[in-house]
Amino acid sequence: MMKACIFDLDGTLTDSVKSLAYSVNLTLKDLGYESQPEERFKQFAGDGSSVLLERALQAAGDTALVHKEEAIRIYDGYFSKYSMYQVKPYEGIVETLKALKEQQIKLAVLSNKADTEAVKVVETVFGRDTFQIVRGQRDGVPRKPDPQGAIMIAKELQVPVSECLYIGDTNTDMKTGNKAGMNTVGVTWGFRDRKELEENHAKYIIDFPKELLALL
Repeated sequence: MMKACIFDLDGTLTDSVKSLAYSVNLTLKDLGYESQPEERFKQFAGDGSSVLLERALQAAGDTALVHKEEAIRIYDGYFSKYSMYQVKPYEGIVETLKALKEQQIKLAVLSNKADTEAVKVVETVFGRDTFQIVRGQRDGVPRKPDPQGAIMIAKELQVPVSECLYIGDTNTDMKTGNKAGMNTVGVTWGFRDRKELEENHAKYIIDFPKELLALL
């Protein structure tokens, strides 16, 4: 029986593509590059802000990443202001989380978003008492797909990894959960498609949040 659910954040719990696109495009504009279409950020996102900016800069024309360090500095300033820009939970997520809590399932978040921003988004959208643990990217802990962060959360929850569902929307999430020895759940409502989830060995693939309840 599953006793814990560890969720990715962007593209899994929250539809945040507008906030990412807005902050990155402001950064590109400051550097003299053209904005990128919002839809492209579904491919840019998922591996932390550094990789997000690398992908956006290369798409905009800075193939050698000459402006990467400057972009990181500028982006950090914008994202601290706009991390909640038009961010909202996906339809059915709030109700599903409530049902999980009613079943005494332990809930946590593991994101490649900076830790302070991950906590800010989760507490703003879901309150402070929905998740027992919220972790973003922190010094000393490798970012996903390294499984260390997920394993640390399982230990803190006092749940064996074999009794954890790891839920996410990208190849990075499936790699993370599989390497951690968890049961991976790919969601199709996020940033990537079913094919990517299948190719990265999702144990389960669901199309609606309420389907998660049947996996317990």
